Amino acid sequence: MISHELRVDVDTQLCEGHGLCALLAPDVFDVGDDDVAVWNAHPAEETRAEVRAAVSACPRQAITLEDDNGT
Repeated sequence: MISHELRVDVDTQLCEGHGLCALLAPDVFDVGDDDVAVWNAHPAEETRAEVRAAVSACPRQAITLEDDNGT
């Protein structure tokens, strides 16, 4: 099985700090003092399912996930 590096990004202009991402993927996301997400841009491969759940749950669709092959 080939592993691809993940890249997570959050559009801080869209983020409203609801915190669902931090709830679903606490090793990757947190909510800062300014109520905007902070995140690990290159999380571990084993967090992929949690990150995908966070992407799906974000009410503002502010989170994107890509791997190094562009998917």
